[in-house]
Amino acid sequence: MNKLRLNSDYFFKFSPDLLCIAGFDGFFKRINPAVSNLLGYTEEELLSRPINSFIHPLDRNLTAEYRESIKKGKPLMNYENRYLKKSGETVWLSWTSMPLNEDNLVYAIAKDITHKKKLEEERNALLANLSMMNKKLKDLSFTTSHDLREPVNNLFGILHLLDTSEIKNPETLNLIELLKKTAEKLELKMNKHLNELSENAKVSVKIEDVSLAEVLKTVQDSIGALISNSKVVFQIDFTAFQTISFNRDYLESIFLNLITNSIKYAKPSTTPIITIKAKMVGEVKRLTFTDNGIGFDKDAVKDRIFGLSQTFNTRPESKGIGLYLVHTHMTNLGGHISVESKINEGTEFTLSFKG
Repeated sequence: MNKLRLNSDYFFKFSPDLLCIAGFDGFFKRINPAVSNLLGYTEEELLSRPINSFIHPLDRNLTAEYRESIKKGKPLMNYENRYLKKSGETVWLSWTSMPLNEDNLVYAIAKDITHKKKLEEERNALLANLSMMNKKLKDLSFTTSHDLREPVNNLFGILHLLDTSEIKNPETLNLIELLKKTAEKLELKMNKHLNELSENAKVSVKIEDVSLAEVLKTVQDSIGALISNSKVVFQIDFTAFQTISFNRDYLESIFLNLITNSIKYAKPSTTPIITIKAKMVGEVKRLTFTDNGIGFDKDAVKDRIFGLSQTFNTRPESKGIGLYLVHTHMTNLGGHISVESKINEGTEFTLSFKG
């Protein structure tokens, strides 16, 4: 028995992950050296102050909500929040916590995921910038096409309307003829290059009949751990139609962002429920994504809902990119997206697809 205890103490002392025992009173009772090494506080400082004082101010309220759910006997899996090091630097931690209610204790292990979070932010920012650059390129090509074609065509028309019968000077006639030929070449080259610019500005996407069930399964498989840990319940109804003429990658991205949003913004101590339903409205195919999460004040955010880097709550995982991408995917292929939401009453997205 003593040997087993010695080995467990060795594991606690030398584990590279953060190992903690915390009380229901909000204080650390025991920590391993990895906690002090990462945060820069001494063990005495970490044990003498409330845990909440080490958490990033923007994450304290949400973390307190989840702490209350742990006290009720609900384990916490892969919860991410930010802590402040003694130096003032922010670090991201991913927590798995198990309560021991009879002793009023919580056993927790955390991993430092700061590097992963930075990579995710860089990737999302790059993806958003690429989408924005593509839109700007489209706008430029259409504007250039309109603004240049009209004056050149007018010049070409005026030259052909000139009456040269009264002009006797051979040099003047040659100059007019030269202008006509130059205008013709300019028009041909301009049309050629502007057409190429317009074609290159278009996103080359493959449109096909995409199975809704297959897309849903692909997305669910890709976030299997998140779904399992959150214990989310799916209510699916694809009876109205089973396929959509769309781009498969776009549709998977739409499903992924809407589903993960619903899980991220679920109410603490409430089982997340996501309802995805297909329905026909006349000749239009529509998909609705409905959840029972924390929702938001739609009237307060108005037309900013699908804007880049727009967020509507203080949760650390809010980056304002997911809904921007969903909106971009829909509108790029002629579709439409709308949303209804109220605080603490959930959210419903309606996707209308081009026929």
